[in-house]
Amino acid sequence: MSNKELQIKNGFIYLLPMIVSNLLPFMALPVFTRILTSEDYGVLALAQIYAILLSGLANLGMTVAYDRNFFQFRDKHQETAQLLYSTLLFVMINFLILSTLTYFFRGMLSKFIIGSSEKGNILFWALCAQFFQSINYYYLAYFKNSEIADRYSFYTILFSLIDIFIALFLIAYLRIGVIGLVYAQFCSAIIVFCVLSYKFINKLPPSLNKTIFYDSLKIAYPLTPRIFLGVINTQFDKYMIGLLASIGGVGIYSIGQKISDATWSLMNTIHNVYYPQVYKKMFSLGEKGGEEVGRYLTPFFYASFAGALMVALFSEEVIILMTPELYHGAIDIVIILSMSYGCLFFGMQPQLVFAKRTHIISILFVSRIIVTVAFNIPFILKWGAIGAAWATFLAGLISGAISFIVGQHYYEVKWEYRRVAAIFLTLLGSSLLMIVLRDAMITYPFRLAVKMISLSLYAYIGVKIRVITSENWALVKNVLGGFSSRKEKYRGA
Repeated sequence: MSNKELQIKNGFIYLLPMIVSNLLPFMALPVFTRILTSEDYGVLALAQIYAILLSGLANLGMTVAYDRNFFQFRDKHQETAQLLYSTLLFVMINFLILSTLTYFFRGMLSKFIIGSSEKGNILFWALCAQFFQSINYYYLAYFKNSEIADRYSFYTILFSLIDIFIALFLIAYLRIGVIGLVYAQFCSAIIVFCVLSYKFINKLPPSLNKTIFYDSLKIAYPLTPRIFLGVINTQFDKYMIGLLASIGGVGIYSIGQKISDATWSLMNTIHNVYYPQVYKKMFSLGEKGGEEVGRYLTPFFYASFAGALMVALFSEEVIILMTPELYHGAIDIVIILSMSYGCLFFGMQPQLVFAKRTHIISILFVSRIIVTVAFNIPFILKWGAIGAAWATFLAGLISGAISFIVGQHYYEVKWEYRRVAAIFLTLLGSSLLMIVLRDAMITYPFRLAVKMISLSLYAYIGVKIRVITSENWALVKNVLGGFSSRKEKYRGA
């Protein structure tokens, strides 16, 4: 199997958990939104802000260091194990300290974050759930970086299946309220963690190494400010909506964010395919690899924006069909956030990490926070939840441009700018046109026709830049045929 065919195969394998993890919540959305109120979703969203913050603090930037150093020790079995277990032990100790403090001060923290001291249990269990989901990353990153895509997909799908079934049982049958979503996430995360720990201990006997750990910590600790700034950057909008608007507004914004997260999930799925290859090219070719990396990334850029375009164009149909009218205000939020997520592609490239300039990442995050706060406060005061979405988009656009320029300074990726511009402008133009047509109350048949034209234009661009070709289509068919053959083989066994 050629390298290109292997990457397409891995792309499809990585796509499976993305589809499952997004499809299952969509299917459950009509159930949850008819039992839980927008205020319930608002409480959950605010609790998750705290959970994400402390979970990030427990990891202390070690996810980035682990990814980078994995390739340094990839061919050394013992060092790979030492890198993994030294990292896991460190973050577990951090979690035990932070979770203990959270438990004893949960009432006071809940009063400050959510506005009610009675929500302390949601705050504590949200932290536990978020942490165990995040610590599973190290095991999954091992599969991703080793290009063992099927294992990665299996355990990711396992988490999603356990999560949704427990959530449906707790909320739809037992009717325990929004905390059922938290319990479900915690149970599914810890089950997968235990299974993976058992598997890895048998495969990689536990071993620690101070030198490897300190080397990782040197890369990770400059990212500590990024943890706090990252939470402000991604969660500040929801906190300010709750503070300046209403908890219900946070809930509607959260629903819109969950749906638009399909864009982010697809981008991460595609990222899992090209990320190891980009690192390999950087390490093997050094500064001379910029042109090859840029040419290599164009098809992935196209695929990432294809997902963002689909979500932006058809969020209206999804929300109207799947939720009560109370949540229909999230339609424009999904469109705007999909544009925002699409702009993050450039910031996902490991130029600064490769150059060991991780402290600059924190500086860039400071600039992004300043821009985010500067836009969010006036926009939320004026327009509420929809204002937060526009503020997020504009802040991401400006800070993304800054990050792009700085990243290029330390490792120049020679992008195919004309092709990238055509892809980028199609997403922006189509999304903005949808918002204008909806606000002008243009009839749905006309809007649907515009959506079809936008998709046709995007497909034409794919053909023109030779992403959609007969050769690539043949590779896709070969990969799909391989899946079918393997399935028939298992049936006959």
